Amino acid sequence: MTQMSTKQMVLTIYNQNYLRNDWCFDFDGQQFQNFLTELSGDMERLGVMLTVVRNRDAVITINSYADLLNVVKISSLQDGHSNQCVGHVIGKSQGLNIMEDIGTAVRRVAFAPETIAPSSEFRKVCHNCGCGC
Repeated sequence: MTQMSTKQMVLTIYNQNYLRNDWCFDFDGQQFQNFLTELSGDMERLGVMLTVVRNRDAVITINSYADLLNVVKISSLQDGHSNQCVGHVIGKSQGLNIMEDIGTAVRRVAFAPETIAPSSEFRKVCHNCGCGC
């Protein structure tokens, strides 16, 4: 029996500066923490070790949902993806549900990294996150 190798991924959450009340999300709240616990557990069962870190030095100004997607970065160095925002990974969000979009992006990076456009490709989803897309 062969042993499955573990892929290492990092989810980085930046601090936020909210300009509008309609795009606020509590990344420190219990609902989000429960989501992260469930997502990490699901990914671990599939051979992916997902580590969640906070970068409190970087601040993203939130003026739209696209900016909210910029708060969360995903890295999978094994796949050549370093610090790409959720918006770059998934493109335009269909349901404007941040937890659903994060889950979609994490699974895409983990299991279909070849479907993600290179960082140098222009995409109209990022505004101020610095990821290069």
